Amino acid sequence: MIHNTFCFLPGIGMQREHKIWQSGIHEWNQFLDAKKIQGLSAARKQTHDSLLRHAHAQLQEDNAQWFASIMPQNQHWRLYDKFKQDACFLDIETDGYYGSITVIGVYDGTEAHTFVRGVNLDKELLGNLLSQYKLMLTFNGSSFDLPVIQRYFNLKPTMPHIDLRHVCSKIGLTGGLKKIEGDLGIQRPEELQGITGMEAVQLWQDFKRTQDQNYLDLLVKYNTEDIVNLPRIAETVIPQLWKHVRNDEQQMKGDEIDRQSLREHLKKK
Repeated sequence: MIHNTFCFLPGIGMQREHKIWQSGIHEWNQFLDAKKIQGLSAARKQTHDSLLRHAHAQLQEDNAQWFASIMPQNQHWRLYDKFKQDACFLDIETDGYYGSITVIGVYDGTEAHTFVRGVNLDKELLGNLLSQYKLMLTFNGSSFDLPVIQRYFNLKPTMPHIDLRHVCSKIGLTGGLKKIEGDLGIQRPEELQGITGMEAVQLWQDFKRTQDQNYLDLLVKYNTEDIVNLPRIAETVIPQLWKHVRNDEQQMKGDEIDRQSLREHLKKK
C-alpha cells in the first residue's frame, strides 16, 4: 500500500492522488520515471521526486515514525501491510468511564502481555514494551485508550497509530467492538459472551471488594480477547478499505461509500 501512496506529498490530497492513479502512475518508481505528471509543474514534480526518494530511504530503514510524522493521521492504515510484522495491538480497562487504568493488554500477534494495577502496571515496563514495536493498532484508541494512557502515565507513544474503529466506519461497519466482531463472524468464548465494557468495570470493582481472583482472571481474559481479535479485524477491513480507495472511480463525497453492499460482502467472509 505505501508504495502506491502519494497523499503524503505536499498538495496531493485524495482526489489528486486518484487522478495520478488514473493517469497510469500507480507507484513511486513510476512517478519518478515519468517526465511529467498532469497537473504538476516541473518544479513541483522535482520537489515531489526528492521527497519520494527520501521516503524510499526511510522505508528501507523501517523508519515508521518518519511516515507517522509526514502522513495524515487518517491514512496511517496504509502502513499496516509494511509494518504489521512489527505491530502491537493495545486495549485498556479502567475503573470507570475515563477513569484510572486497571488492566492494559498488548498483543504482538503471537504473545499477549498483560499489565494489572497493583501487580505490574508500571510506566517504565509499558514504555519499554511499546518501544519494541513500529506500529500500534487499537479500537477507538484515539478517543479513549491513548488519551487515558497519556493522562495516567504521561506517556504518549510516537509510532504510527491505526484506530480500527475509523477504518471499520469507512467501509460501513459501525458500532462497538463486539458488534463489529459479530458482523465479521468472530465468536468469543462462551464465558465472555455478553460481557461489555461496563461489566468489565464491575469485574474490577468486585475483585477489589472481595479479593476473589476469579473476578480478575475473567477481566484479564476479557481484555485479552479484545486484543487478540484486533488482528483478525485488521486483516479483513484494511484490505477492503484499500480496495475501495484504489478502485472507486466515482470519487464519492469525502470517504462515503456504498456501506450496505460492503457490509453484506464482509458478512459472507
